[in-house]
This record gives sequence, structure tokens and C-alpha cells, in this order.
Amino acid sequence: MSSTAKSRPFVATTIGDPAGIGPEIVAKAWVTGEVHKLSRPVLIGSAHAMRKGVEIAKVQATVRVVNGLDGLSDNPQIIDILDDGALDPADFQIGKDSESGGRANAAWLKRAEQMARNGEVAATVFAPVSSGSLKMAKALDVIMPVTPGESYLLLLSGPLRVMHLTDHMPLRKVCDTISADLTASALQTLHDTFTKWGMANPRIGVAGLNPHAQGKEDTESLAPGVKHAQAKGINAEGPLSPDAVFRQCVEGKYDAVLAMYHDQGHIAIKTWGFSGNCAVIVGPPYLSMTVAHGTAFDIAGKGIADHKMILNAMRMAGSMSAGAGFIEEMI
Repeated sequence: MSSTAKSRPFVATTIGDPAGIGPEIVAKAWVTGEVHKLSRPVLIGSAHAMRKGVEIAKVQATVRVVNGLDGLSDNPQIIDILDDGALDPADFQIGKDSESGGRANAAWLKRAEQMARNGEVAATVFAPVSSGSLKMAKALDVIMPVTPGESYLLLLSGPLRVMHLTDHMPLRKVCDTISADLTASALQTLHDTFTKWGMANPRIGVAGLNPHAQGKEDTESLAPGVKHAQAKGINAEGPLSPDAVFRQCVEGKYDAVLAMYHDQGHIAIKTWGFSGNCAVIVGPPYLSMTVAHGTAFDIAGKGIADHKMILNAMRMAGSMSAGAGFIEEMI
């Protein structure tokens, strides 16, 4: 093994729900060779589903079952996969939820998490999952929850990086959830995480909740929280007018924005650059990345699914887990 290979971290990617677009977009991403430049990748899932994905994607590649991380190939035309037989090849249909698909996907996600917690891999990436299939398999709990104060969703799209203070929460509840302590804690997490990933002294803009950041929540919760963070040496500003702070991040004034709720951050990201963006769960003791789209059952099997999000997630996982920072140029 070359020293270059040794310097690249191991990254495990689960193939997603086998009936969705996961296998085909992973195949398209893998054969570009871009993933191998930044990591030593391995897949977790069904070899049968991946062979079907290669066929659907119309790419030239051989799917090879491996038993561990020794001897992984650097040839992007060889797709190495850990397959523990969790999925019967005859037990799922492309484009449809199934209990078997949900059960298998849950097993793959658990294996990836365990490998990360054991230190076998530096990061995990998971292709889109189906909540329908997981629900049928009574395995919804395998999806990592986003809980304010413990974990956060971070979306990445080129120069725009947005972490959400709250995620899937009604707006009425957002107002009650925001506090100075939560704001300061989130800013500390964001600062520490970016530093670990290779960005020293990240500049963070805090989006206000109300128009022009002029409201009770802004003055009584956000502003004191930002001051607490600043007192600890965190380079944060705000609350700032939410109709301007995302543009300011794109233009380079900030390295990241702390958004207050799901749509405030998601709309900015998906307007700036939908294709190619990726998502990170911030908070776990290991790097976990995914995509900002679903299984797309309506187009699964047609070979037309866009693979750029999963490709950038896999590339970013390699760079960030190695402490090399963010990739500025998204594919």
C-alpha cells in the first residue's frame, strides 16, 4: 500500500433503500474516481442491489464482495462492498417500499455506525433511506435524530454552509425553543466542529428569527447567546437580518450561518445550489453525511437520477474526516 493510500481515511457508504435511487447514484459517483482521491471507500449493502444499480446507471464497473477493509481496491471500476446477506435478492421491487428493504437498510446503517464508533472508518455516508420501508420494518429509530442541544443538521453547498438551530419543528414551537443557552451551545458546537475539520477560527453569522432580526426572541435570546459565545472566543456575529446573512456567507463574509429553523436554512441552500449539496449530522462523535433528497421512487430504475449530491457527500466525508477542511468546488 502506498503512503498516499495510508493518508486517506476509510469512509463507509451505505447504499440506501435498495428499491430507491441509492444504488444507481452511488454507482455513478463511484466510477468517477473522485471519491478515491480523498478517501479509501467501501460500501455497505446488497451486492445484488449494487449490480442492479450498475446496470441501471449504465456504467462500467465490477461489484466485488469483501470481508473487511484489508485489500480495498483503488480502481474506481471495482466497487467493494460489505454484504452480510441482510437482503434476499428476490425480496424487493424497485420503486416500492418493503419491509425487507427497510429491515436490510436498518442493518446496514447500524453496521456503518458501529464501524465508525469502533474507529474502523473515519466517516459514514448514507444514501437516501425510505421512512416508509423503515416504518414497515419497525426500524424508524435507526435514523439518527436531530435534537437541539445534542445534534444539528448542517447543509453544505459550495461557500454556503448552514447549520440549523432547530429542524423538523412547528414554527410556534421554534419560538419557545430558542434560548440564550441553546444559541451559545450551538455556536460552541459549530465552532469546535469546523475547527476539527480543518478551519481555524470560523466566522459564524447568526440569522435572526424575525424580519430584520427585530423581535423579542432576537433581543432576549439570540443576542445574549451570541455574546456568551463571543466571551468564549467564538467568532460569531448576530442576530443578523435573515434576508441578508445567507448572501453574505456566499460572498465570503462568513464561513457558516446558524439558521433558526428548517425552512429558513433549507430555502437558502436549495435556492443557491440544489444539485450537488450535501448534509452532515453535527454532534455524534464521528462524521456522518447524507444527501438532501429522498429515494425518488418515481424515477428509480430509469438511470436518470442526479448523483452529484452523493458524490459530493462522499468527497466531503474524505476531506473533512482527514481534517483537510471543506471542498470549495462542488461537482
